[in-house]
Amino acid sequence: MRHAPGRVLAALLAVQAIFSTLHVVGKLVLAEMTPLALAGTRVAIATPVLMAIAWRHDRCVPPRADWPRLALLGLLGILANQTLFLFGLSFTSATSAAILMPSIPVFTAAAGALLGVERVGGARLAGILLAAAGALALLDPARLETSGRATVGNLLVLCNCLCYAFFLVLQRPLLERLPWRTVIAWSFLFGSCGTLTLAAPALAATGWRGLSGHALAGIAYIGLVPTAGAFALNTWAVRRSSPALAAAFTTLQPVLTAALAALALGEAPRGHQAVGFLLIVGGLALVQRGGAPRARPPGTEVAAVPEIE
Repeated sequence: MRHAPGRVLAALLAVQAIFSTLHVVGKLVLAEMTPLALAGTRVAIATPVLMAIAWRHDRCVPPRADWPRLALLGLLGILANQTLFLFGLSFTSATSAAILMPSIPVFTAAAGALLGVERVGGARLAGILLAAAGALALLDPARLETSGRATVGNLLVLCNCLCYAFFLVLQRPLLERLPWRTVIAWSFLFGSCGTLTLAAPALAATGWRGLSGHALAGIAYIGLVPTAGAFALNTWAVRRSSPALAAAFTTLQPVLTAALAALALGEAPRGHQAVGFLLIVGGLALVQRGGAPRARPPGTEVAAVPEIE
């Protein structure tokens, strides 16, 4: 079923609004528990929710031939992406992590071209670079922390961005033939197996009774909203648009963070922030209008499963 572009763009905007809260809420929760414990709790909450929703709507078990691809998505988008981000966030600041997020659309464009999933034309590539430049202008790269500990965190966040980019690109061929709810739910199912195995010692060592009410509320929020909710909504949008467009929208995270700061803290926007915002908007407009036909990789010529709404 086709949806109006406005609904897709609204969904991508909502995803980034949700993801932008993770930097702050995650930092608060990490003050009381380890990154691995939070990563394990995050997927333990999100996976059964996504599986239940997928089974209720799709009643679909993916063919066994697709299990390795779904396991790879779980490795990249769930295990590696989430653990690398939380470990990186524990070493560096939320601001530094946000400054590195504009690398996602650049990595996604390169991965799409390298794997033959999506051809990126000149207009779309220009839009991606323009939006990334706008995000950097808004964030001010001079604020990037470069101490020894922060550098390790920054590298981990950058690796997280690379994993997420490949996750978006490799997701697209499966979405051509499987229901989107099933794709994200089974990606989480495979990814959670590795994440929970890795996080088991940290989960066992966590003093759950000693966690504050704010930390428990933050854990529940992270599991349900930026994890289950945002990943599902983003998959829905990728199914109806492209990995490059979804990735380009990550440049809106600093804009949304700045808007929240203006509303909550009364911070007045600065000149470089206005310039950055205009560059991002212009870049996203180019990405949306400059789409090129997607290249279909060999071996994906499989009849699509009818979409169940």
